[in-house]
Amino acid sequence: MTSVEPTTTGPDNDPSDAGPSGYAAARLRLLQEESRSGPSRRSALSGLTDRWLNALFATAVRETGVRGASLVAVGGYGRGELSPRSDLDLLLLHDGKAQPRALAALADRLWYPVWDLGLALDHSVRTPAEARRTAAEDLKVHLGLLDARPVAGDAGPLAGLRTSVLADWRNQAGKRLPQLHALCRDRADRAGELRFLLEPDLKEARGGLRDATALRAVAASWLADAPREGLADARRRLLDARDALHLVTGRATDRLALQEQEQVAARLGLMDSDALLREVYEAARVIAYAGDVTWREVGRVLRARAARPRLRGLLGTRGVPAAERAPLAEGVVESDGEAVLALAARPDRDPVLPLRLGAAAAQAGLPVSLHAVRRLAAQAKPLPVPWPAEAREQLVTLLGAGEPTVGVWEALEAEGLITRLLPDWERVRCRPQRNPVHTWTVDRHLIETAVRASALTRRVGRPDLLLMAALLHDIGKGWPGDHSVAGETIARDMAVRVGFDADDAAVLAVLVRHHLLLIDTATRRDLDDPATVRSVAAALGSLGTLEILHALTEADALATGPAAWSTWRGSLVADLVERVAAVLRGAPPVAGEPEIPSTEQERLAVEALRTGEPVLALHAREEEDEAVGVELVLAVPDQPGVLPAAAGVLALHRLTVRAADLRSMELPDLPGEVLVLRWRVAAEYGALPQAARLRTDLIRALDGSLDIPAKLADREAAYPRRRGVVPPPPRVTAVPDVSSLATVLEVRAPDAVGLLHRIGRALEAAGVRVRSAHVSTLGANAVDTVYVVDADGKPLTGTDAAALAASVQAALA
Repeated sequence: MTSVEPTTTGPDNDPSDAGPSGYAAARLRLLQEESRSGPSRRSALSGLTDRWLNALFATAVRETGVRGASLVAVGGYGRGELSPRSDLDLLLLHDGKAQPRALAALADRLWYPVWDLGLALDHSVRTPAEARRTAAEDLKVHLGLLDARPVAGDAGPLAGLRTSVLADWRNQAGKRLPQLHALCRDRADRAGELRFLLEPDLKEARGGLRDATALRAVAASWLADAPREGLADARRRLLDARDALHLVTGRATDRLALQEQEQVAARLGLMDSDALLREVYEAARVIAYAGDVTWREVGRVLRARAARPRLRGLLGTRGVPAAERAPLAEGVVESDGEAVLALAARPDRDPVLPLRLGAAAAQAGLPVSLHAVRRLAAQAKPLPVPWPAEAREQLVTLLGAGEPTVGVWEALEAEGLITRLLPDWERVRCRPQRNPVHTWTVDRHLIETAVRASALTRRVGRPDLLLMAALLHDIGKGWPGDHSVAGETIARDMAVRVGFDADDAAVLAVLVRHHLLLIDTATRRDLDDPATVRSVAAALGSLGTLEILHALTEADALATGPAAWSTWRGSLVADLVERVAAVLRGAPPVAGEPEIPSTEQERLAVEALRTGEPVLALHAREEEDEAVGVELVLAVPDQPGVLPAAAGVLALHRLTVRAADLRSMELPDLPGEVLVLRWRVAAEYGALPQAARLRTDLIRALDGSLDIPAKLADREAAYPRRRGVVPPPPRVTAVPDVSSLATVLEVRAPDAVGLLHRIGRALEAAGVRVRSAHVSTLGANAVDTVYVVDADGKPLTGTDAAALAASVQAALA
């Protein structure tokens, strides 16, 4: 019988020092070696642990007299990949001849020293037959045994077990691999997509270490194999990141939390946390793509296996016919559920073929064959610059195909074809977006925007420009400074490269430069101010550009995340577009006319003026998105302190303001002015408060009997801020040349309880009057815009505006 003998070389490898303290000291020295990292350190830590456990095992065997047993490492430890805080996955394998009491004593002498060190331990005691039966019943056990290796004792039983377990895995691949695929999908549903998460789980998320291990298991089945190029390196990078995370936190964690990312990046020698996330995302993209290709191949093979006996029965000895090849485009055919190259295709003579393949596959809703993409990457010639018309048309067709565009684009990108076609794409590839409102990385967001835009192409006269603008609108995020400004130049250059003429390139440049113009203006500016509408019209210059930008704005917001678009925001943008279109048609914006109130607003305003007290209505509208909350309409006779009082009452009742609009209104036949505030609010938790309670507290706030600042301070003291990344401080600026009727202040700050209340108090203290206010909240950030005038109803001077901005910023800080 063969056995694993203790290693006796080196000062840290003496089996006589089998106690926890000796191993712990040697382990600490190893982890503190600056020159050792990555695979070398993981291997060394595994080897050190092997030697310690080997010595423990030898001592335990002598003391208990058990024979025919061995200690086996499985899972990650079995692969020799111990991270600093990895658990030890151990199997005590025995021949079944030892007395149960002696076997239990042997196990105790192995497990307790591990526990004494505070190391996590996953352990079991089985005979080879029991281990094989357990593997047949438990997929995770079966996976762990595929990586089993001997640590100490008699290695013979393990050799037989490995042979039988591997044979079972291959014989049962038709059942086991679908189970494994379902396990991977369920895990992805729970943990999300690693390459798009700001705080990803390096192990559990899709594209993480568990998926890499699953691909090893698929390869062991001999049924299919993953694309190997770059896979080992991607796996190594994720393991390196996890090692650094363990060392930084001192915990066995796989979640790359925001507060640890800078330290992890520094330990890995990376520039900053963005560089770390990009490296992690790159690795996850490789693993996820390899998984897509591999599982598709597994499905194809299993379907072929299932069909083959039936076909043989039908065809007798003639065999199974070859898969049919249906033409899709010149040089592109469908074969076995994939878009592949035709037999007569010549990539070396057809530089448009990569785009034609992608467009045909996306239009047909088919995945692209890995072999076809790799052949194109190796043989296709570069396109001339500018591109021929066919290449441009194929790119537009690919972008306009809807949801299938995503998978096809990623297949082309995985083999480097996208960056070869569009070199500027490299700067946005796998680039993280720190704003939690964003669901995707920059590159995926651009493709998702094109997918959303494809559903809006019937609304515009130039669908090609809409789709290209969707692809390029954030292309400047790979460069320093304002991404819209940087993107304008890049978009113009790329448009010319792709083959658009000078006029179209100019339109694309304008769309990219101003892709945030409509949403920012609609949610942060007073649309009744003629200067607002004129500035938008001057920036865009034509109805055609306005039409495309309207669709782009919606597509961009929908592709950003659920918090970025709603019926409310859509209605604000549509109102702005209508006003700008009128100006572009030659009609001047109308100044000074009061907004026509709705029936409900007029009713509330009349009641407020007659009673001299605030009146409100709180209700949900069926057509509104639930994410934005419900509508609150408040009418108050014009008086000082309305804004801070109303905002403070909402904060006290735990209502989060998602959007708000404040305007002064005059009614015929009734003296005085009434302030009408329209809010979109959502309860932090629980049910919405009753309107009567809100009204009572508002009356008290206005007459001074309810001390809102004190109440909010008490709450903040009772619920201290949770640990996390400290957000940047608030910033308040006076925006020049926006309005001729008022001074515009823009407040950018972390969204917090009572923020709008504090802004209102600061403005009241400065003695200015709020003409209108516009609140926009996205995720954890708020952008509030207020139009203010002095006591005489006039805009502030430049000096006074700057001083006001400084005083409000100081109040918020």
